[in-house]
Parts: sequence; structure tokens; C-alpha cells
Amino acid sequence: MKFSLKSIYNLYGQAIRNPKYRWWIIIGSLIYLLSPLDISPDFIPIGGQIDDAIILTMLFSEVSQLVFNSFKKNTELPKDNLQNQGKTIDIDSISLD
Repeated sequence: MKFSLKSIYNLYGQAIRNPKYRWWIIIGSLIYLLSPLDISPDFIPIGGQIDDAIILTMLFSEVSQLVFNSFKKNTELPKDNLQNQGKTIDIDSISLD
């Protein structure tokens, strides 16, 4: 089985977009970031911070995208407000010739 960073990112993104698992993934990510037990321990220079940086980047990008989509969905006007709704509008016009 072949794992790549992109496949892990896609799996993480799909899991966090699922409302059933969203908060579990966010809480688990924060616990992983704060925990001294990591894939690569934090006392190892550079290598110890790489896994934390990857998790933090994925968490930030997915949560910011969720917040942006939620904000966009809440601020959209309903479609029936944008349409004429079958009403007739009378306009008086003059020619500029």
C-alpha cells in the first residue's frame, strides 16, 4: 500500500468535512499538537517540528475553508429575492435623439 502526503491530506480533508467526525478530528489534531508523543519527537531538531507543522497546516486550511464556506452560505441572498417574481415594472422613458 502506497501512502503519499497528498493521499493523507485528502483523507484528512474528507474526514474533517464529515459533520459526524469533524469535532473529533479537530480535537484529535489539537491533542496531537500539544502531546509530547509524536511520530517524530519534538526534541529532534527540524524533524520533530515537521509533523507538527504538517498537521497544523492541514488543520488551519480545512477549518478556515469550513468557516469561509459557512460564512458564504449564511450571507447569500435567497434566489427568489434576486428574481422578478412575475411582477411587472412600469418604466417611463424618453428618447435622447
